[in-house]
Amino acid sequence: MNIRLEQQRDYREVENLTREAFWNVYRPGCVEHYVLHRYRENPAFIPELDFVMEEGGRIIGHVMFSKAEIAIMGGGVLPSWTFGPISIHPDFKRKGYGLALLNHALEKAKALGVGFICMEGNIAFYGHAGFDLASKFRIHYHDEPPEAEVPYFLAQELLPGYLHGIEGTYHPPKGYFVADENPEDFAAYEATFPAKTKAFQAGQLPQFCKSCGRLLSCEADCAVGADGTIDFTRCKSCQP
Repeated sequence: MNIRLEQQRDYREVENLTREAFWNVYRPGCVEHYVLHRYRENPAFIPELDFVMEEGGRIIGHVMFSKAEIAIMGGGVLPSWTFGPISIHPDFKRKGYGLALLNHALEKAKALGVGFICMEGNIAFYGHAGFDLASKFRIHYHDEPPEAEVPYFLAQELLPGYLHGIEGTYHPPKGYFVADENPEDFAAYEATFPAKTKAFQAGQLPQFCKSCGRLLSCEADCAVGADGTIDFTRCKSCQP
């Protein structure tokens, strides 16, 4: 196993890896590979914390970090950081590779002076890497009321005392919603990859019609395009 910085020559391979890792996990299909594709040009992207993991000369994992911020209660801003997407090829999942990659990256981040990390994820996994509920640090999620204990909003203080007891609200960096903001560009980019079947699966995030907000829970709820393909973004009532 080898962990190293990502190089430009790795970009396409890493984006395909990311697509394989996230396909149908959180939604029918995925957008994480496109986020990564566009994010390398984002000012918040940290090239020094952009790692790939190799096994037998093959790239099987990737993680990237970016800058964020915490709006301090009462005024002011404290620099914060986040990471993701973090990807492990499906053939290598649940074998400890993801935790090894993340722990390596966190140690490198700490050495660079990264003091506090917020992220969205499952504490059953990320707890093994030292993360806990962000609410325990009095850091709130930007989309929830301050009193909410958001089970998927996690944090870790890499440098003890970095927060100095402050209370504040985490604001993620811009760029994670680029697929929603640029649907035509995303569709053109996605078309450059081999076709894969989108599907609803257990454990996915709730999907809603982009036109009316109706919950989409199965293919029968979705619109159908002129070519007969399922439109997983709109309901039948909002079919063009």
